[in-house]
Amino acid sequence: MIILGINAYHADASAAILVDGKLVAAAEEERFRRVKHWAGFPAEAIRYCLAEAGVAIGQVDHVAISRDPRAHLFKKAWFALTHRPNPAYLIDRLRNRSRVGDILGRLPPISNLQSPNLHHVEHHRAHMASAFFVSPFEEAAVASIDAMGDFASAMVGRGRGERLEIGDNVLFPHSLGFLYTAGTQYLGFSKYGDEYKVMGLAAYAEPDYLDAFRRMIRREKDGTFALNLDYFRHHRDGVAMSWEGGEPVIGPLWSAEWERLLGPVRKPGEEITPRHQAIAASLQAIFEEVYFGLLNALHERTGLTALCLAGGCAMNSVANGKIFDRTPFREVYIQSAAGDAGTAIGAAFSVWHERLGRPRSFIMEHSYWGPRFTDADVRGALAARKIAAVDIRDEAELCAKTARAIADGKIVGWFQGRMEWGPRALGNRSILADPRRAEMKELLNARIKRREPFRPFAPSVLVEAVGGYFEKSYPDPFMLKVYTIKKEQRDLI
Repeated sequence: MIILGINAYHADASAAILVDGKLVAAAEEERFRRVKHWAGFPAEAIRYCLAEAGVAIGQVDHVAISRDPRAHLFKKAWFALTHRPNPAYLIDRLRNRSRVGDILGRLPPISNLQSPNLHHVEHHRAHMASAFFVSPFEEAAVASIDAMGDFASAMVGRGRGERLEIGDNVLFPHSLGFLYTAGTQYLGFSKYGDEYKVMGLAAYAEPDYLDAFRRMIRREKDGTFALNLDYFRHHRDGVAMSWEGGEPVIGPLWSAEWERLLGPVRKPGEEITPRHQAIAASLQAIFEEVYFGLLNALHERTGLTALCLAGGCAMNSVANGKIFDRTPFREVYIQSAAGDAGTAIGAAFSVWHERLGRPRSFIMEHSYWGPRFTDADVRGALAARKIAAVDIRDEAELCAKTARAIADGKIVGWFQGRMEWGPRALGNRSILADPRRAEMKELLNARIKRREPFRPFAPSVLVEAVGGYFEKSYPDPFMLKVYTIKKEQRDLI
C-alpha cells in the first residue's frame, strides 16, 4: 500500500511517501528549488519521494493532501457576510481553493488514481496527525497551533491508538501565529519565516511592554484566545499572500494602533535599539502566556501527561523548553518538521490510520528522510568547482582530523547521509565549530552566515550529558527545546 502525502499551494510545500504504513521519504520543495519556504506545487519533492520508494506514480494507491476546502465552510460564509472582507482577498482565496482541488490534474494521467483515492485532510488535523501518529505514545494530548490553515489557527484534542479525537478550535481571524508575525513585521523583519529572529532577539531584554501586548490578545477561560482586532488588518483587508510558486510573501498584519501603543515601527535595516529588544521580549512573553494557557487547559481536559505538538508555533523552541516548568506535561514529542511541511506526512498517516483503519507500526526517531549522494556525486561536485579532494576512507581517521580542526578554531562543513527533514541542521548538513571560543558566534554570523549579530547557535552534546549542562535532562534530538544552562557551566561554556 503506497500513500503519497502532499502539502501544496502553501508555504513550505513538501511531499512524503509511506509504504505499508512506514515513512520511506520526505522532503521540502525548497531543498530542490533553493528558495526558502517555497510555496506552490511540490513537483520536485514528489519526484524524489517516488524515486526513493522505487515506484512510479501509477503505483500510488492514495494521494493525501493537507488541505480541505470544505472545512468550516459555513463559518467561512458567515464571516464573509458579517465582516465583508476585501473582494480581492476573496477572489484570491477562491483561486487558491481551485488549485488545491485540482491536485490530481498536476500529476501525470494514470489509470488507477481516480478521485476516490484523493483524500483531503483538514490542515490542523494533518498537523496533529504528523505529531501523534509518528510519536512513541499510545495515548497523548495533541495540539496544533499556527497562523492559519483551512480557516483555523489552532486545534487541540487527544490521540488514542489509530484515532484523533478533536476538541476545541480557534478560527480565523483570531490567531496566536498572526500576533507573532505581526510583531515580527513591526520590528522590521519582513521576510516570510522571520519569526525565529524575534525569538532570538527576545533574550536580550526584559518584557517591559507586556501589558501593552495584553491589550492585543485576550485569554479565555477554556484556554483559547481572541485577538483585539483593532490592532490588526487581516480580518478587514484579508491576508495578502503569494502561494504561486516561489518564495511566499505575506502582507502587513499590524494596524496603525501598534504605533500609537508601542511607538514608531522599525524599518528593515535600521539599528536595533533596547526598545526593539524589549518589544521582542514582550512579544515572546505574551506568546508564552497564551501558549501555556492553551496547553494547561488541554491537560485539564485530558488528564494526560504526554503531549504531541505541531504547527508553526511549535517551532518556538524557547517556549517548548519551558513546557515542563509551566505545565504538568512530563513527556513531549515534536517531530522535526513541525511546521507546514510536516502536514505532508500528517495527511498520509491520517489516511493510513483513520481512513483505512491500519494499525500503528512506525515511530519517527530521526530526521534523515531526504536525498542522499554517493561519493562519486561529491567528487564530481568538487571537481566541477576545482576544489581539491582528499579521500579518507577510514572513519576513525576522518573523525580525528575533523575534531582536531574544530579544536583548532576552524569551521567545518559536515555533509553525510540523507538530508534532514525540517528546518534544523542535525548533523547531516551542518556547520560545525567550537562552542568554547567566545568569538565563535560573532565569527560565524559575520563571515559564514552573513546575518544579524544577535542570532544564536545551537550546541550539540552527547545525550548522556544533557543533564550535566542543562537544567533539564529530557532529550531533544530535533533541536526544538531550548533549556537553561546550569549556572556552574556558564563560565566554562
